This record gives sequence, C-alpha cells and structure tokens, in this order.
Amino acid sequence: MIPIARPDLGDEEAAAVAEVLASGMIAQGKRVAELEKRWAELIGVPHAIAMGNGTLALMSIFAGLGLGPGDEVITVAHTFAATANAILFTGATPVFVDIERDTYLIDAGRIEAAITPRTRVICPVHLFGLVADMDMITAIADRHGLAVVEDACQAHGATFRGRRAGSFGHGAFSLYATKNMTTAEGGFVTTADDRVADWLRVYRNQGMRSRYQFEMLGFNFRLTDIAAAIGLVQLAKLERNTNRRQDLAAQYTEVFRDLPVRTPVVPDGRAHVFHQYTIDVGSARDAILADLRDAGVGADVYYPVPVHRQAYIMERGLHADLPVTDAAAAQTLALPIYPGLTESEQATVIHAFRDAVARHVTVDAREAAAEARPTQTAAR
Repeated sequence: MIPIARPDLGDEEAAAVAEVLASGMIAQGKRVAELEKRWAELIGVPHAIAMGNGTLALMSIFAGLGLGPGDEVITVAHTFAATANAILFTGATPVFVDIERDTYLIDAGRIEAAITPRTRVICPVHLFGLVADMDMITAIADRHGLAVVEDACQAHGATFRGRRAGSFGHGAFSLYATKNMTTAEGGFVTTADDRVADWLRVYRNQGMRSRYQFEMLGFNFRLTDIAAAIGLVQLAKLERNTNRRQDLAAQYTEVFRDLPVRTPVVPDGRAHVFHQYTIDVGSARDAILADLRDAGVGADVYYPVPVHRQAYIMERGLHADLPVTDAAAAQTLALPIYPGLTESEQATVIHAFRDAVARHVTVDAREAAAEARPTQTAAR
C-alpha cells in the first residue's frame, strides 16, 4: 500500500537524537532554544515558543488572550477538531462560517456578518498548506478591534504576498508525524507580541519563571530536547521537501487537467506547501476512494465529518448552516503526497485515480464538472 503520508526521517535525525541522549540534557535545553530561534527567523517574527503539540499551541494562545465564557471566536468547521477544541478549552464559543469552494479556506467575505459584541478573535485555518486571504482578514480584525489567531498547523513555510503563515497574528503550528516538518509530536506558537510571548513561556512551564516560584496557574506544555534535535534536522530539510511536494502537486495537476475533477487552486500571490493534495471528485467520491484503496493507494478524506456536525458540538447547540463545508466533506479526497513518494509510486497513484474516475463519474457529472472548473494557476 502506498501510504497517504510518510515521514522523511533518516540517519541524520537518529544521530541528532543520540547526541542529545549522550549529553544528559534531554528536556527544555539548548536544542529547544535553538529551534525556537530558527523558527522565529524563518517566519519573520520576534518570538517562537515551542510546545508539546499543535493543539497545546492553539490552547495556549487562546488562554493567553484571556478568552473565557461568553467570548466568541470566528473560525471554520472544515478543519481538524483541535481548532474548535482549543477554543472550547477556554470556555469560549466557536462560531463557524463557511469556506470558499475552490480553496477550502475561510470565506473572508462572510466574516463580518458573524461578528457580534462577544467576538474576540478571528481564527483562519490555513488548511492543506494554503494561506487564507490575510489581507481581508486582518483588515476586518483591525476595523473591529479583534485579535487574529492563525491555525497554521498544516502550513509550514506557506506564504501570502511574501509573508509567512504565522506572521500575521498569533500563529500555531503542529509538528506531528505526518506534517511537512515533524518532531513526532510538537508544536510552535509564533507572535510579535512581547507580552503574549512572555506569558506563554511561563504558562507552558507550570507557571514558573524561576524554579519553584509559581506566578500563575500553568501546565507542562514543554517540548523535549530530543524532539527539538529532530526538529532542527527537519528544518534544514524543509525547503527541499517543500519543493518536492510542489513538484509532485504540479505533476498531479497537469495529468489530471483533462479529468472532470477540481484540482487544487492556488490564488495569485500565495505559495502552497501541499501538506495535502485534495481533489473534489463529486458524488462518486466514496466509490473512487474504495477503488483507490483496492489498487493499493492509501488515499484518504480530510475531513469526512465536519466539526459542526460532530456530536459533541451539536450537543452544545452550536448549529451552523455550511453548505460548502458539507459539500467538501462529501466530495473531496486526498492523494499521497510526501517527499519520499517515488516517480513509480506517483505513476501508480495517477493510473489508479484515472481508472477510478473513468469507472465512476457519469457523463452528466463530467459535463457539470467541466462547466464548474475554475481557472487553475500554477501548482506552486
């Protein structure tokens, strides 16, 4: 089976871990500090704070902004549940708006209608490796006095008009095993706010600035030096691996150009880093997915049940009418895309996908898809 994702880990990461183990300093040491410094430099912000995972990064940002019961955060339901869970962690309420059909990102044109006197934050999700429309989002936030929290957990190195994801507001990144850069588990907060950065460093360290002097209620949300050692090696590979993902995406897009499917759209001024390569295949999605898996292709769906339709969200009365989100959940699938995907493996994926589409997409669906297909820009 060709997997949907495969971490790029090798001898360099093993050697880096062995060096840390031999040093005896395995937690919150110099590797963590170095990784934070280098990540802040890459993103273009003064502060990067390493966290135990991406969910903790989001939770900590919302806690650091002082969110609580009665506050609202505008976000999307077409995302991993951690986005909403981190908001609920503080007692605040996620308010879901719909997404753009072509990018799967928050429809910025719908944000202002969702703002109420209780709104504190806008939280765009840079899903699959593409940055949301940050010009419009930051303009709305500035006009209404709102904070911006970027869920950039899938957008390592992605850019919008030359600026990196995570530099427009307070950013959260994940370093989970399948991400474009990994430490197995881990995450970052990025911010230009000195006060928030200082608060987060104390909060993630059990509320301690000095040993056994507890300034606040805090928790152990720290990253280990073992993980940071892996992260430093991964960071050195990030540009190369991003280029490889973009090349693979360009190949998919080119060879699927004649098919009645919607391949990823990259608006002008943005660089997509292709954490996932997601295609809208219409109502035949499940049949196509089954055929791909039978052919040994580990395609998957991100995400089959959107957050606003999860039971624990509905039990809280957080109803939302999101037809574009629902359509994306029912009609899209993701194909394998990772730096180690070989030409032979990609050829297998392409052949299996083309065969499955030919078997399951009807003539009417082909014509409808052709009419709806947006103008594509380059995969990069």
